[in-house]
Amino acid sequence: MNYLEKVRTELKLKGNSEKTISSYSFFINKFIKNINPETASLDDIKTFLASQIDNYSRKSQSLLISSLRFFYTNIIDKPEIVIKLKTPKKEKKIPIVLTKEEVKLLIDNADYEKTKLMVKTLYSTGLRVSELTNLTPKDLDLNNNNGWVRKGKGSKDRMFYFSPSLSKELKKYLENNPNNKYLFSEEKPLTPRNIQTIMKRLSKKANINKKITPHTLRHSFATHLLENGANLAEIQQLLGHENLETTRIYTHISQEQLKKIKNPLDNL
Repeated sequence: MNYLEKVRTELKLKGNSEKTISSYSFFINKFIKNINPETASLDDIKTFLASQIDNYSRKSQSLLISSLRFFYTNIIDKPEIVIKLKTPKKEKKIPIVLTKEEVKLLIDNADYEKTKLMVKTLYSTGLRVSELTNLTPKDLDLNNNNGWVRKGKGSKDRMFYFSPSLSKELKKYLENNPNNKYLFSEEKPLTPRNIQTIMKRLSKKANINKKITPHTLRHSFATHLLENGANLAEIQQLLGHENLETTRIYTHISQEQLKKIKNPLDNL
């Protein structure tokens, strides 16, 4: 068994997603093409990282370093070599958020029932796009307005909730599409790229001058919940965040939204 086969097997046994397996395999393959991992020193690894770092975003840089840590800890069995490798600090960008009016515009401009329901589901649940595309009718309990993400981020299951009105619409939709293996497709799940293309088309049609992705609806869901009085711990649970600090970004977004409200003094 070669290195990459061992990597894939070990990651699979640890319950990692196919996306993680693919990303780690990509970076480890790049590494072993340039360096003999059995004889490499920490300086050799740092030299390799320095040659690669400018080609990737902070997020990808972290992924590259994490993949090498995994490789040396689990495959080469020399964890002491990579223990001092530090991941770069995350960039704290405030995400793009839609107003409630813009969300309604997106929904109103959806030209097909399925498209409209996709947008409503993303906004009503705060699901990640990969979680949405992998949903099956069996994952839903529409009578109780909830459902389950199976093996979401970090391979964890979690419950999510629908608005009662959306539950009724989805129930009717599934009655009309009894052959759907997945919520929004018959045989194979839609890809995140499919949903991204739909979002791009809808935002253009709705004349919304923001860079909108499916994740924008997740950010909007969380921000609007906060504005409606939900607390951070509740939002953390709904989003499936492991760390409350990740959820705290939405307090900053909410403050940014408040700054945009016209001051009454300006109307005098």
